[in-house]
Amino acid sequence: MNTKNGFSAEDIFSQPQPPLLLVISAPSGAGKSTICRQLLKNNPDLVFSVSTTTRPPRAHEEEGVDYHFVDEGKFEAMIESDEFLEWARVHDEYYGTSRSAVLNELERDNDVMLDIDVQGGDQIRKLYPAAVMIFIVPPNMEELERRLRARATESEEEIERRLTNARDELQAIHNYDYVVVNDTVDDAVAEIESIRCAEKLRLHRIKKGLPEL
Repeated sequence: MNTKNGFSAEDIFSQPQPPLLLVISAPSGAGKSTICRQLLKNNPDLVFSVSTTTRPPRAHEEEGVDYHFVDEGKFEAMIESDEFLEWARVHDEYYGTSRSAVLNELERDNDVMLDIDVQGGDQIRKLYPAAVMIFIVPPNMEELERRLRARATESEEEIERRLTNARDELQAIHNYDYVVVNDTVDDAVAEIESIRCAEKLRLHRIKKGLPEL
């Protein structure tokens, strides 16, 4: 019901809000994938954009759920046909985000979450300035190294390369809107859920519902 000056909460939220594009980035080993899985479990209305990669699947990963796994020839053909919204070569492997999959979900007014590296994040920020950019960091570099070693999926050489790359990736933190410290997964997930809620309440997203005062 409208108040006597013509203003009500119903007016504010009567218009559909634009969907959110959530970009989640982090140095390798910071726990980004674990956090994203928990976010999807907690928020069934959130759509995950499954990336395409040339790296081999890890033991717990499923085709079409964690990634679309392809060989380099297929990936490069997809680049040539402009199938990626963003793509990058990271740790000697290709990673990319399907253009059609993301745009189709946004057109359906669904919030979409991207789990991508900082190179991809930079591309998305330029293409879609309204994206909500979230950077996940470990409590410290010692903990990052411990987590990389604990998952036992890389050689010593690969671990050292990922640690070196992580120090470089941390320099990209200034390109993001929010920083979340992954001390515990539950706390990090709760913080990202709070960010999503706050972004939906930002004035520029709901201003179509505001009456003339």
